Amino acid sequence: MSAHARAIAFLLPQFHPVPENDRWWGRGFTEWTNVRPARPLFTGHYQPHVPGELGYYDLRRASTRKRLAALASRYGIDAFCYYHYWFHGTRLLEAPFAGVLESGQPDMPFALCWANEPWSRRWDGSEDDVLQPQHYSEEDDAAHFAALLPAFTDQRAITVDGKPLFLVYRPGDLPDPARTAAIWRAAAAEAGLPGLHLVGVESAGAMDPRPLGFDASVRFQPDWRALDEAPTLPVGPGTARVYDYGSVWPRLAAAPDVPWRRYPTVCPGWDNTPRRKAHATVLHRANPKGYEQWLRHAVASVQDQPADHRLVFINGWNEWGEGCHLEPDRRHGHAFLRATRRALETPPLEHVSLHNIPEPAHR
Repeated sequence: MSAHARAIAFLLPQFHPVPENDRWWGRGFTEWTNVRPARPLFTGHYQPHVPGELGYYDLRRASTRKRLAALASRYGIDAFCYYHYWFHGTRLLEAPFAGVLESGQPDMPFALCWANEPWSRRWDGSEDDVLQPQHYSEEDDAAHFAALLPAFTDQRAITVDGKPLFLVYRPGDLPDPARTAAIWRAAAAEAGLPGLHLVGVESAGAMDPRPLGFDASVRFQPDWRALDEAPTLPVGPGTARVYDYGSVWPRLAAAPDVPWRRYPTVCPGWDNTPRRKAHATVLHRANPKGYEQWLRHAVASVQDQPADHRLVFINGWNEWGEGCHLEPDRRHGHAFLRATRRALETPPLEHVSLHNIPEPAHR
């Protein structure tokens, strides 16, 4: 673990087939199904992203999970934050983390993020053409906590001030977030836990977690509202939004002070062409140097926090369908991983200027 911050990378489990995806998308569907056939939208556009030595893996395999954890640890990643899918008692894509929990391997710290939006064909959690709806109830809050308890009590679970860390992707979607938080905290106390450290993800702009009964927020990246104010590049189809990574990351990193505890997120890139095709959003020319500067800025931004709260999230470890991965690919190899290690090992900068941002031509 870095003395400067704990780096937590989001991990997507959708790299194995499940009956639901077979039914919705075709037999054998995994995240790789979209990644393999992706094609460039304009000259110089980096697609497809082809994995390096890890290959087109299957996360049901214990040996694969072990390799991922060993590689992440080697380059300074402290923990994986696994996306967790719970729909009123129905679990999806649970096999990889269930294997981690049941086997005790890999011996790498973890947290969970409840991705609680409904599943739709548009891949963005909208209500159009919903494949898997989401429902809430007080009874389900209690049942959900009971299902999570084995993870919270595992010795590998990340804690903050001794309390297991748990993220909710869209806490505002809960009909009464404070009630849900209270139910979970009461259940934690009954189970003998010192509490929970509940974190709401700012997936749609700034969100004060305190009225929701949560302890902190994490500012997810890319921040779509910040992107809306940034100039695009005059390339690609008119239905796509293309930005220059080097110009836009300072805008994404910049944020006004807020009166609540907020953890930063950094992304090594973004390109959801495999999922959205001509309607993609692309951070063009993503590169290890810019990413390292952004990560160093994020680490510096948490230095005034107590040691246990110096958390920096990375989106993501393996979001191949969104062009957002630290895992090696054929173009960059381990370059983003080496940049991660340098940023985490280097003493934090006292100040990182986010001014004088170059602006590319408007579309």
